[in-house]
Amino acid sequence: MTPENCPNCGADVPRGAKACPECGSDDQTGWSEKATTDHLGLPDDEFDYDEFVKRELGAKPAGPPRVRWYWWVALAAILLAFLIPLILRR
Repeated sequence: MTPENCPNCGADVPRGAKACPECGSDDQTGWSEKATTDHLGLPDDEFDYDEFVKRELGAKPAGPPRVRWYWWVALAAILLAFLIPLILRR
């Protein structure tokens, strides 16, 4: 099957052509499935995603975010601000 664009050089290939008019690649030298995806920079079949994550993001896994102590103090202050008027009304 003739591709619309040559996978090697990117030139337009006429329909039914046996080879690329620019670089001369054909089904045996450059129109195979491997040649059409070589220039994309896709990972290999043996790509290890877990190793990639460790290398890029660090070795320790990210846990849930911790709530800092001052947020607990702010929450307590807000609750007291609403509860004290209710208690004093009685």
